Amino acid sequence: MRMGGDGGDIGDDGDVAVGDVAAGMRGTLLLATRNEHKRREFARLLADARSVGWEIDALPDEVELPPEDGATFAENAFGKARAAAAATGRASIADDSGIEAAALGGRPGVRSARYAGPDATDEQNLAKLMREAPTGSALRYVCALAYVDPASGEERLFEGRCDGMLAAEPHGERGFGYDPAFLPDDWPGAETMAQLTDEQKDQISHRGRAARALAAWLERRLGAGTSTAG
Repeated sequence: MRMGGDGGDIGDDGDVAVGDVAAGMRGTLLLATRNEHKRREFARLLADARSVGWEIDALPDEVELPPEDGATFAENAFGKARAAAAATGRASIADDSGIEAAALGGRPGVRSARYAGPDATDEQNLAKLMREAPTGSALRYVCALAYVDPASGEERLFEGRCDGMLAAEPHGERGFGYDPAFLPDDWPGAETMAQLTDEQKDQISHRGRAARALAAWLERRLGAGTSTAG
């Protein structure tokens, strides 16, 4: 990962890119996904940064991302962020996230989205996990969040984790993926991740923790909104 200098241009819409953000201004980042649910989640997570309210743009339709065939979450996240940055010339972020079951030796891991097959639904993936892992066994959500700035050549990785255990049966409709059967250790109640509000989930989720680490680094990089990036 390389460290670089200032970068960023003011866009036609008046928003500013990372290198030009100053106190009280609004920054934009490109998220390497066309998944609107994920874009909204990251927009919510980064909206309340102390001096910069980050806006998150989704990937343009014409940009093609590489396959998620890396051996680690970090490899997949960097592959997507680098592709988005190279195609658009914009500071880009990308995440790869999944669940690891201790009883299954860390599976499904990087194959979380395809655990029950290449075109599996969330429900099918969850059903497979619940067939294979015992109730009450340890689970861990992992998020690797990559940042790539083509103007400066800077690359950074931020990670977040959320430990929990497998519920006896699914509950809740708010989350997605494996949330209905994930009982988070850091939540005092007996709710699954899918039963928590967005605000409650953001406090403890793997993506929430990774996004806060990114936001804190961006704040430091921008001198807490008092200077340009260095």
